[in-house]
Order: sequence, then C-alpha cells, then structure tokens
Amino acid sequence: MTKMIKKNKTIAVLMGGWNPEREVSLRSGEAVYQSLIKQGYEAHKIDFSRNVVDEIKEIKPDIVFNALHGTYGEDGCVQGLLEILDIKYTHSKLLPSAICMDKIKTARFCEQIDGVFVPKSAILKKENSDNKKIISQIGKSFVIKPINQGSSVGVEVILDGKEFDIDKYSWQYGDEIIIEKYIAGQEIQVAIMNNKALGAIEVRPKKLFYDYECKYTPGMTEYIMPAEISAEKYLQLLSVAEKIHIGIGCRGISRIDFILNNKDNGDNNFYLLEVNTHPGFTATSLVPKIAKHAGIEFDEIVQFLLKDI
Repeated sequence: MTKMIKKNKTIAVLMGGWNPEREVSLRSGEAVYQSLIKQGYEAHKIDFSRNVVDEIKEIKPDIVFNALHGTYGEDGCVQGLLEILDIKYTHSKLLPSAICMDKIKTARFCEQIDGVFVPKSAILKKENSDNKKIISQIGKSFVIKPINQGSSVGVEVILDGKEFDIDKYSWQYGDEIIIEKYIAGQEIQVAIMNNKALGAIEVRPKKLFYDYECKYTPGMTEYIMPAEISAEKYLQLLSVAEKIHIGIGCRGISRIDFILNNKDNGDNNFYLLEVNTHPGFTATSLVPKIAKHAGIEFDEIVQFLLKDI
C-alpha cells in the first residue's frame, strides 16, 4: 500500500504528557511502539516532559512519531519544537494543528467551505457580565465545551429543562469556553488517510453523548460500520470530510466528527463537531476500526504515517 521506510531508521514515539489526555496518549503510544518493534524498527518511547529536548537529542531519531493527544501534542507546540530541531514528525504540521485544536477557529474556518454546516456557537468568558445574555441567545438545549481539549474532556450537554448556572461554573479548562447549540441526531465520524476518506462509522453511546467514558471504556458504545445512513448521504459525508481535511491543510491521518441532524425535526444536514489531527490509536479508537473495514491493518497505518512526512 505504501512505500516502505528503511528499517534502520530510528523512531522516537512521543507519548504521555501532563494534560487530561495523558492516559489515552500512553495507550496510543504503546500500541504504536509495539507495532514498530514488530515491524523491525529501532523504536524508543519518550514520556513527554519538560526535558523532552534532552531526551530527543540523546536518542537522535530520524523520525518522531507523535502519539501525544491534547495540549502541547496536537496544538502546534510540539510541531514547532520539532521544526526548530529539524526533525521529521508524523501527522499534521504546525498551522493545521493549531487551527484544529481550537474549536472556535475550526468552526470559523470550516463554515467557509462549501457544504459544511457548523452549530451556532459563542464564547463565554470568565469575567464577562454578558454571559447569561449570550446563553439566552443560543437557547436551550446547548453544549458547553473547552476551546482546546480533546477526547470530550470537559464537555457538558445542557438539555432543555436542566439547570445551568454560569456563575457556579468551575472554569477548570481556562478562562474561555464554548457554548454551542445542541444538535440532535446520529453521531458519525470519518477517517481521512492520504487525503481520501476511508469510511464513516456511527457511534451509539450508552450515555447521552460520546463522552470520555464512552470513548475509552469497552462496552460503553456500539459501533456501526459503515454508518447506517443512505448511500447518497454517506457519499456526501465522505466528500465533505475530504474538503475539510484538505482545506485546513491536514497531513497524514485525521478523524472528522459530525452529527447528522435527523432527530427532533432536524434539517437532515451534517454538522461539524471537530477535526482531530491526532486521532487515538487505542483498542477502542475509531480510525483503526474504519481502516480495518477498508482492508488496512494497524501496522499499515503506522507505516503510512512514517512515510507521509
């Protein structure tokens, strides 16, 4: 499927870190590391810390496989560091990473792309006296989410009838958060590889939405591959996802998350939720599931990411 990378290359797997997605990153990194060892590479694990430059210089890798999730790993920071060190690395480069990590910037960018719908949204600020007015303008039901966290960390769905007092909000993930109109419908996620959509998987969580627990706890989500929508809507979704991936300038692999607004008298459009430039590589992760359905094994994904740099 891809041109093989010479096995005498030294690969450093960046993983871990100290943000809320640490455990997921460790699991992704371990899966990648085991794949590299099985394929005959000289691979090293680096648990990302503030001494990371010293560790990278000691290993002297030809390529860094970036298995970090969340802050520093997929927001452009590590990408910029590796650019300065002149070391090749996997996944998207600095600017697309920075855009996609910021959900507001992602929405504003993607709503300019033909055929892309984004939920109505606004920013709430910790010291803003107009927060309650902004919330009333969005209206019930709505979603509260951090601007730059992944894995659904910190996401809350406030349905009509559920109390929410912004004055009591903890502001655990920064002084700004997103409020977004809740879209009811099927949750569908698309894997993009080499600028082509591999397929779309539907997730049916046991809880109200596909939260952290449902993402990483076996048995908490039913996965439908391919997503149970019409053939016409399926092809439409793949096309839209490819436009987003290419338009932002993503590289390698991405996962793009949508809601098909086909419940509660919805308009039957696909609404973009987020673009993930570093989708998970755990046992329950969606990109490996979608790729396997397309006939692509996990080791082939790893090999592709090493090539596409």
